[in-house]
Amino acid sequence: MEVAWISIITSVLLILYTYLFYPWLLQLLPKKKQNWASSNHPYSIAVLIAAYNEESVIHDKLISVLNHIPKNIKLDIYVGSDASTDKTDDLVKALQEIHPNLFLERFAGRTGKASIINALAKNKKHDIFILTDANVLFTENTISELVIPFQESKISIVCANIVKIPKGKSSFESIEKSYIDRENRIKKMESDLWRIVIGAEGGCYAIRNTSFREVPHNFFMDDFFMTMQVLERKQSVVFQEKALCYEDIPIAPEEEFKRKKRISIGNFQNLSRFKGLLLPNKGAIAIAFFSHKVLRWLSPFFLLCILICSGYLSQFNIALLAFFCAQIIMLLSPWLSILKIKIPILSSFIHFYSMNIALFVGFLQYVKGVKSNVWQPTSRVI
Repeated sequence: MEVAWISIITSVLLILYTYLFYPWLLQLLPKKKQNWASSNHPYSIAVLIAAYNEESVIHDKLISVLNHIPKNIKLDIYVGSDASTDKTDDLVKALQEIHPNLFLERFAGRTGKASIINALAKNKKHDIFILTDANVLFTENTISELVIPFQESKISIVCANIVKIPKGKSSFESIEKSYIDRENRIKKMESDLWRIVIGAEGGCYAIRNTSFREVPHNFFMDDFFMTMQVLERKQSVVFQEKALCYEDIPIAPEEEFKRKKRISIGNFQNLSRFKGLLLPNKGAIAIAFFSHKVLRWLSPFFLLCILICSGYLSQFNIALLAFFCAQIIMLLSPWLSILKIKIPILSSFIHFYSMNIALFVGFLQYVKGVKSNVWQPTSRVI
């Protein structure tokens, strides 16, 4: 009985630490705000976009890049079409006729985002790569602000500030936006404090050509791999708050569930690959990696521990029986969302449990083995 209580308390404290106490701690620690002076360095940039059936967004995406190229920068755009079956290729070809710096490379069979990025980056002589998703729209300052920090030789990756734009009025979208906005604030604090970000969001980030490494075969979360391999080599990753761009939030909760499941597979792939960065001698990287990411990835197991232990203790305490039953209801949360059952007061708890169930399902798929990283994009609403 005592072991069950200790397990519940420990699990609750670890969940609270990663989601609440760690961000609070970052706020208290002294930070050096990063203010980079404008730079007129004539960088050459390659924008790399992996696309599969993105006809609803690819035109607006490319226009948002083409219309906002700084005067002092030579920029080329490379779109890798992963055997798209819609009008994606045709839309890119139409823009190619008036934009000679736009290139389309079609892949005959589905290969996955990581393989496309690897292929697009190969043999390119540009100074900087900007890796970005087809549904992330650039603003006037996205490119110019992304490249400014590279005036510091130790900085290898610059993360954009991706603002999520809800297209509906559902509580799910509001909660998801709040969660992502909070994540960006944590990344900004890590960046100001330690010059590290755990890790860059794949929707838009810039990396030096010399720091780029091929993503391993069948890896999900290529952005996290790219971030961690840079930190592993003691280079810096920073968050550039002024490099604004915009991305839609999937309206359907089931779409976000599938996305988080893919992310979870990549999380555990990266944990296996970069577990050495958790060693105490890694200093701030170990602290941030463990506190910001690893504990969150383990949260489904903490929740499972709480469920099992409270279930055992519920035979002795009516309050714990109610607590156990509440957890069972939360475990059904993904189905409540899919069935459009709205319970406003429970929305945050439903979102939290849905996210952790997706993480757990992704872990099970990781354990079974990853045979392909081919992806199906979430429904676009731009």
